[in-house]
Amino acid sequence: MYIQNPGQGNPLSQRNNLIKVRGEGEIAVQPDTASVNLGVVTEGKELIGAQQQNSLDANKVIDTLTRLGIARNQIQTFDYRIEPDYDYDQGKQIFRGYKITHILQVKVENLDIIGKVVDTAVQNGANYVANVQFTTRYKETYYQRALTYALNNASNKAKTIANTLRVTLNPTPILVIEGGEMIHPIELQQVAFAKAVNSTQIQPGQLIIKASIAADFNFHPIGG
Repeated sequence: MYIQNPGQGNPLSQRNNLIKVRGEGEIAVQPDTASVNLGVVTEGKELIGAQQQNSLDANKVIDTLTRLGIARNQIQTFDYRIEPDYDYDQGKQIFRGYKITHILQVKVENLDIIGKVVDTAVQNGANYVANVQFTTRYKETYYQRALTYALNNASNKAKTIANTLRVTLNPTPILVIEGGEMIHPIELQQVAFAKAVNSTQIQPGQLIIKASIAADFNFHPIGG
């Protein structure tokens, strides 16, 4: 926060007396949507054979997900890579074969099945799981509410400063600058899942949606 008082002699200066504050607001909400990266990583000495096997396994994972009720437009390729793979022996590079990586980003709107989605994918060929993220379809509505809290917070700060200084505050800010939204989802980083896993428990928790502003308020001496 910042207070500017150019002086008492000039009426124009008095009108330019400023209290500058920052306001913050946040709201905790339940997520209603999740996304998870599921992938198939295949290694083999022959490129064509490894690529074909990877394609078969990836298609099997996709078919399995659709049978769980996930629409195909909620499944998209996030990354696809073909890389040579090497061992190193006494500083010498030894070619092992190729590694084919096909990563799918899957959107899940029924959070009750997110654990089942992961388990079923792993049981049907996925050997890579990463970036489980939760969000909400109504983040703009929640952000607007957090923004209201931020403005109220700024106004209360300005009133406290004015009361402490024993000056009269104009309660309507002359300038408001939005600081932007911040959404903090729960995120699970890459995890290795064994095919024997029967029930993966993934808890969505809460999202914290934050907003911030900077605001300028005029003040003048009491009776001025």
